[in-house]
Amino acid sequence: PSVPRHTNRLINEKSPYLLQHAHNPVDWYPWGQEAFDKAKTENKLIFLSVGYSTCHWCHVMEEESFKSKEIGEIMNEHFVCIKVDREERPDVDKVYMTFVQATSGGGGWPMSVWLTPDLKPFAGGTYFPPEDGVHRVGFRTVLLRIAEQWKENKDALLESSQRILEALRHTSEIRVQGQESPPPAKEVMDTCFQQLSRSYDEDYGGFSKSPKFPTPVNLNFLFTYWALHQTTPEGARALKMALHTLKMMAHGGLHDHIGQGFHRYSTDQHWHVPHFEKMLYDQGQLAAMYSKAFQISGDEFFADIVRDILLYVSRDLSDQAGGFYSAEDADSYPTTTSTEKREGAFCVWTAKELRALLPDPVEGAAEGTTLGDVFMHHYGVEEAGNVDPMKDPHQELKGKNVLIARCPPELTAARFGLEPGRLSALLQECQQRLSSARAQRPRPHLDTKMLAAWNGLMISGFAQAGATLAEQGYVSRAAQAAAFLRTHLFDPDSGRLLRSCYRGKHNSVEQSAVPIQGFLEDYVFVIQALFDLYEASLEQGWLEWALHLQHMQDKLFWDPKGFAYFSTEASDPSLLLRLKDDQDGAEPTPNSIAVTNLLRAACYSGHMDWVEKAGKILAAFSERLQKIPITLPEMVRATAVFHHTLKQVVICGDPQGEDTKEMLHCVHSVFSPNKVLMVADGDSAGFLYRQLPFLASLERKDGKATAYICSNFTCSLPVTSVQELRGMLSP
Repeated sequence: PSVPRHTNRLINEKSPYLLQHAHNPVDWYPWGQEAFDKAKTENKLIFLSVGYSTCHWCHVMEEESFKSKEIGEIMNEHFVCIKVDREERPDVDKVYMTFVQATSGGGGWPMSVWLTPDLKPFAGGTYFPPEDGVHRVGFRTVLLRIAEQWKENKDALLESSQRILEALRHTSEIRVQGQESPPPAKEVMDTCFQQLSRSYDEDYGGFSKSPKFPTPVNLNFLFTYWALHQTTPEGARALKMALHTLKMMAHGGLHDHIGQGFHRYSTDQHWHVPHFEKMLYDQGQLAAMYSKAFQISGDEFFADIVRDILLYVSRDLSDQAGGFYSAEDADSYPTTTSTEKREGAFCVWTAKELRALLPDPVEGAAEGTTLGDVFMHHYGVEEAGNVDPMKDPHQELKGKNVLIARCPPELTAARFGLEPGRLSALLQECQQRLSSARAQRPRPHLDTKMLAAWNGLMISGFAQAGATLAEQGYVSRAAQAAAFLRTHLFDPDSGRLLRSCYRGKHNSVEQSAVPIQGFLEDYVFVIQALFDLYEASLEQGWLEWALHLQHMQDKLFWDPKGFAYFSTEASDPSLLLRLKDDQDGAEPTPNSIAVTNLLRAACYSGHMDWVEKAGKILAAFSERLQKIPITLPEMVRATAVFHHTLKQVVICGDPQGEDTKEMLHCVHSVFSPNKVLMVADGDSAGFLYRQLPFLASLERKDGKATAYICSNFTCSLPVTSVQELRGMLSP
């Protein structure tokens, strides 16, 4: 590579996104005091650009504007320019995204915001083309106009930014109103189900026409709704909606049929043409959802998809030290000699390529049938490409095919006169060949940042899959990742989590000069992961760490006046707002998960004030839960768990004994959204016995592993039969 002509301060950062911009002619600063001081000293406006390393439009804006010498000069002359990786600093992103959404009605990345020297926003948007077009003002024009305004109308701008900030403070506040109590579970559950049911796509699954997102929070809610309404038509519909959506997603192009795992979202109604980036948080949550689908239905199809996701993550998103990387990009070079990246280039195929790779005749099929014919028929491949030009505005996929399983295997087998088992073997052979061919292509960029929150989601995915599929290897992988978090993303001196660490030179794990402290989302997803990992592994050390982190979360983030948790600590003066997220999105909002975590923590510790705290969170969100529960399906689910009281399933027995294992297998094979599992192994000095004195009174019956179902530490009669236990586990 040629020697770069420019280098700015971002060269000293660890974030892959910031490093992507280290050679722009823009004099970028990272978010921090040096930039703030410069803006104040020179009385300059701040231009804040927020994105992430696998964001397609962030790449486009960089190519068009931030690499332009001329635009760089305008930016450097008039502004102090700050670059932020939204995955590293979700706190900064959220404050200014709240502003952009409130003032423009939309949001997204790259986010472009102009701030006064004291960090107050007054203008903003997302992607800007470099030059004026018919319908849009160009970036250069916007820069010059804003610089002019600052020169001519500084006082008016400052006044307007102050007004905007006050309005944002008022509209973004979530707090308990008067003597509010948690909303009633039945009404909130029913309203949420009806709202989801109305937006459900009967043909293809999912909850909108297009674009279509995986939304694990909706599926998780539907599974719980089914579990609590199993004998009603609404319950049956909830289950059908969830399972059909998961099946259609897995058949679609959203699912990578050759390289495994799931892409970010579908641009069309059919789950066919995806936006090709792959995010860790999607893999973690979807592994958990497909595990639940298998647990409920017993259909091996879902178990296969779980294995598919975890194979992808183990192979492509795993650091050798045990952590998980954040994402793979959508864009890559089509060939080793290409000079321009294209979206989806790593994943798509021409019919000609497939014929050349799969020329073998198929025995037992009609004369002249090749592997290519069978594969292309099954995956909807067309000679001219199978991508609708309307879904490909930049013609990047012209003539290409995104694989989508168009018909059930039985029909493909019948068409070619093959046994279903034989077809499965043939398709597997094709997939292996295509996988080898794809390995020769230039890979998309890998974001090797490791985030506590997303690692937590992935640990939950591995732990739940390991328990449900009885795959010890998955549980071990979850434990390896949890040990990684304890080593690299936890400060034992302060007892606090850190947000991020990075793959360094020679595959070492590095930390930035000033580590970023963990946010609320880091705590809730890691605590949830540790509870899931305890239930899968029965290692009490994970439980002990989870309870320590829950105490720390209370100390750092709890709002004693308005209730619920703030997303950030109070100690950062550069953050103008302390917010509480109020919408479940690609990930659940932290307060939604915090409710269930608090209830689980109370069951494992006997601290009943945690149950009270869970109720206070629901009270703070009560109005939203009753009016538009569809925006918070995970919190609606938690409301049901709160009102139904968690069952403590206690198994007294030797964890290594076959009778205990049989009972554990039974517990793991039943979907019960309102249970926590613990094993009383007779070690009275152990952590659980110290936390829960009532365990000492429970004993084995006739020397056999014995189960007790307890509620608020009051236990049922002992059960030694697996059949009886199964009956007692149903919600």
